[in-house]
Amino acid sequence: MKYVSNNSRKASGYPEVITQLPEADIQFRSARAWILQSAAEQLVFFEFEAGADVPTHNHSYPQWGIVVDGKMELTVNETPLICKKGDEYVIPAGAAHSARFLCKTRVIDFFSEKSRYKPKTKP
Repeated sequence: MKYVSNNSRKASGYPEVITQLPEADIQFRSARAWILQSAAEQLVFFEFEAGADVPTHNHSYPQWGIVVDGKMELTVNETPLICKKGDEYVIPAGAAHSARFLCKTRVIDFFSEKSRYKPKTKP
């Protein structure tokens, strides 16, 4: 079996093992996401195009994430932070936050709430 080094993979998108998961019905443009669902939480694999924005919002539960590839400006409670490949972040419950994607970026977010995103309905 051949393994791919972490350093040789570019921000070209998630592999089929991820994109076969249910696709999330997200309400912002220039983004796609896939949901790994548990009984009480969600793990969401996001792909954002350069220039994509997630508007300011908050939720009643904490969120953890990691940047897989790319670069984003994450603002939490009006404090901006540049996050790039390998950076992790925690957004506390109730914290106002937004994100702006500076290039094509993939992130994985853990939501400690089971229905943060709903799967897309099939036409």
